[in-house]
Amino acid sequence: MKIYTRDGDDGTTGLYFGGRVQKSSDPIEVNGAVDEAQAAIGWARALQGPDTELNKVLIHIERDLWVLMAEVATLPENRSKLAAGKSLVTSEMVAHLEVQIDAYSALIEMPKEFIVPGANQASASLDVARTVVRRAERIAVTYPLPDSHVISYLNRLSDLIWTLARYAEGPNHPTARAAE
Repeated sequence: MKIYTRDGDDGTTGLYFGGRVQKSSDPIEVNGAVDEAQAAIGWARALQGPDTELNKVLIHIERDLWVLMAEVATLPENRSKLAAGKSLVTSEMVAHLEVQIDAYSALIEMPKEFIVPGANQASASLDVARTVVRRAERIAVTYPLPDSHVISYLNRLSDLIWTLARYAEGPNHPTARAAE
């Protein structure tokens, strides 16, 4: 299989379940931003180490983003073909992010002032990933999908990544909760 098809040379790209749209169309803009977010999360994951807890959390998120991009890349007339949790973001996926936010929030002391990113490479990379997710969310709100959880997912995801960045700052950072 070749990586290039030449199909996009006319400025269009294919959608999930068929159809083609301009590469500058709203769903492709959303997916481009989400693709950037996924890459930024992947970079942050690479800095965590392969056997870490954060690596496992982040790879799960990266896989969830494939689901989100499938939903966005589906024409409205094909939405009935989407499968919950496989190509359609579910409320359970959003709720799972909330559970993780709560769990990691319990492990840190909430900052009392604005965060200055850069405590270490791991937390700084997560802060970059968070800002890219926020940009994806801002773009996604311009392409609202009926009865979709895409925007809620991206909103919670940025909150989770912010929390993970504080967690990654480590136990000696001011946001870390004192050991009991």
